Amino acid sequence: MSENVGRWLRDEIENSILSNEFAPGERLDEMVLATRFGVSRTPVREALMQLNAIGLVEIRPRRGAVVIDPAPHRIFEMFEVMAELEGLAGSLAARRLDDESRAAITAAHRRCELSAGAGDSDAYYYDNEEFHKAIYAASRSEFLEEQCLQLHRRLRPYRRLQLRVRNRLSTSFSEHCTIVDAIFSGNCEEARRLLRAHVGIQGERFSDLVASMTAR
Repeated sequence: MSENVGRWLRDEIENSILSNEFAPGERLDEMVLATRFGVSRTPVREALMQLNAIGLVEIRPRRGAVVIDPAPHRIFEMFEVMAELEGLAGSLAARRLDDESRAAITAAHRRCELSAGAGDSDAYYYDNEEFHKAIYAASRSEFLEEQCLQLHRRLRPYRRLQLRVRNRLSTSFSEHCTIVDAIFSGNCEEARRLLRAHVGIQGERFSDLVASMTAR
C-alpha cells in the first residue's frame, strides 16, 4: 500500500473521530474498518498505531483501539505551547538562515501557494507541514526541531481540519508571506511575533475549529 493511501486511511479514521462519528470510548474494530475502507487489516492497524501515538485512540489489552475524548482545554494548551515554540524557531531561523535553508523555505512556500490557489485544504495542510518543518530545520537547533515536530504531530488533526474554516486557507498563506519576509530579512523579533500569531490564531479560533469538526 502506498504512503499516500496509508495517509488517506489514517486521515479518514481521524476525521471520523473528530466529527464524533466514532464516539469517545468506542472500540474501533480492525475488520470493520478494513471492510468499510476497502483495505486489509494491516494498514488499518498501522493507522490506529499512528493515532495512538498522538492521543486520539488508546491501544488497550484485549480490547484493541478505543477512541479517546480529547479535552478541549488540553488542545488549547498545546496550541499555546506550539505558538511559543514556533516563534522561537522563526526567530532563530531569521538569525541563522543560510542558502540551503532559504532554498528549502522558498520551495515549501511555493508549494503552499499552489495548493492554496487550488483551494485544496488537505493538500495545503501537507505543504504547510513541510513549510513549518523547513523553518524548524532553519533554526539549526536539533532539540527545538525535535520538540516542534513532536507537538506538531500531536496537533496535526486539529491544524488540518481548521484549514476548512471559512477563509482560513487564504489567510494562512498570506501569513506565510509575511513570515517569509521577516525570516529572509533577518528580523528575528518580527519572525517570532508573526509565527506566534500564526499558530496562536488557531487556538483563539478554537470554537470555529470545533464547529468545523462537528459540521462534517
